[in-house]
Amino acid sequence: MNLRTLRSALFAVSTAVFPFISSPLAAQSGQTPTVVTPAFDFSGVIFGSWGLRNDSAAHAALGGKSPNQFGLDRAYLTFRMPAGDNTQIRVTTDVFQQTNAAAGAYYGGWVVRIKYGYVQYTGLRDDFGAGSNLTGRIGILHTVVIDHQESFWPRYLSQVALERNGFMASADAGAAGLLTLGNHWGEVYATVVNGPGYTGVERDRFKDFALRLSLTPFGNQKDLSPIWKSLAITPWFSKGWSPSTFAAGGLNEVGPGDNGAITDGLQKDRYGIFAGIKERRITAGAEWAQRKDETDGPANGNTATIPRVVVDSTGRLLDGFLLVRPVELFSSTSKSGLQLIGRYDRFTPNTDPVSVNYNGSTPSYNFWVLGASYDITSRFLMALDWQVQDPNSFPTITGAGTVRPIPRSSSLFLHWQATF
Repeated sequence: MNLRTLRSALFAVSTAVFPFISSPLAAQSGQTPTVVTPAFDFSGVIFGSWGLRNDSAAHAALGGKSPNQFGLDRAYLTFRMPAGDNTQIRVTTDVFQQTNAAAGAYYGGWVVRIKYGYVQYTGLRDDFGAGSNLTGRIGILHTVVIDHQESFWPRYLSQVALERNGFMASADAGAAGLLTLGNHWGEVYATVVNGPGYTGVERDRFKDFALRLSLTPFGNQKDLSPIWKSLAITPWFSKGWSPSTFAAGGLNEVGPGDNGAITDGLQKDRYGIFAGIKERRITAGAEWAQRKDETDGPANGNTATIPRVVVDSTGRLLDGFLLVRPVELFSSTSKSGLQLIGRYDRFTPNTDPVSVNYNGSTPSYNFWVLGASYDITSRFLMALDWQVQDPNSFPTITGAGTVRPIPRSSSLFLHWQATF
């Protein structure tokens, strides 16, 4: 028997026997057995860097030398699995370096926590136009706008401006609804979350309510350039509250002259508008955002002699970025892995400071990113970039108990990212 005859015989035997082994009842009824495989999906992104500090503050702390280090910045591993008809679960792990001093005494390396962990149900398909649906989520999920912005700005280089400047965390525990509009018009996303963010537990009874509308007005224009078809205009807001310093009474305990517990919440509102375009040749975004916060301590009191004083402040953020592939932008037939990167943030912590120490000045922070990336493969890239944070208009304040600005920092990075 030659090799070809042997292969033919084995194929005939396996074809005849396998259905009886896998499903005798199906074979007897004349039906072909169907093997159902759950739609398990596993993906991830891992990125890190080598960084060199070259500012004067870093030199002063190291005898005039420049500190440098290798780091694994993040490793996001995402698992998706159906949980019945129209239902799906998602779990994304967040691998990061332990920087907490107390926990670092036990283990100062890299640890794993949950970034996202939720179940979602999708219904009302095509009820709001072709391609529309409504999805409900509950668990640890995306907050109102940061994930949307990260689809434009590459997270491996830096956090988006809202997260970097403390407006909100990127994830939190709560519930959400996502309405995908039909005919490529965009989406509406609403959330109610605890407020502290996914890195901490709930600390009070208050919740944050938020809403985002992302419109893509040219998404259904077939004859328009893909660059302009991708235009997204995104107004958003978040309404929340913070607990009073005196939620349990006066000077942290009930005593003579105490005015009682303050159970009302303090204002914690954020709102803004973001606009961006996203295409392989060019990606850009611009944003204006504000935050309004109230505080009432601990320098103040809650007694008859030291009354409680509520102080409010408004912070403002302006930022923009541009990522462009110059070779592809000017030659539609060329493909290049080179991408130029630029970003600028201007954050004003308080637009109207009242302290006499400021002498009419309005301090702010400028943040710059300048660099270039190159695609080593379709899923692996490296970037060389320079990042600077520079405080402006801060007065020279001396004396105990004063708050000084974060000193100017300047770093050169070699970043890398791999997706799978």
